[in-house]
Amino acid sequence: MAYIKKGDTVQVITGENKGVRGLVHRVDAKSERVVVAGANLVKKHQKPTNNRRAKVGIIEFEAPIHMSNVMVVCPHCNELTRVGYEIDPDGKKARVCHNGDRLDS
Repeated sequence: MAYIKKGDTVQVITGENKGVRGLVHRVDAKSERVVVAGANLVKKHQKPTNNRRAKVGIIEFEAPIHMSNVMVVCPHCNELTRVGYEIDPDGKKARVCHNGDRLDS
């Protein structure tokens, strides 16, 4: 289950990029990986192809990181938090911080 969504601010908690905070650009729920802005930058040698819009040379981009290596940063208390869920009185499910603050608002 993907508890991290696109647009969340997360912090890398382990690995080479430990401590880096950034926005989530993409979530792949099937492989349980996320792409975080500014984290896990890798270089790729790109040859020219028939596609004229493709970048050529050494390009740098963000590679995916496993979800277990990042934690959500609460926008209200600015601390790392585990994601909890609450059911609203109108029946909607909402993500909450362990302090009780809503993550989606």
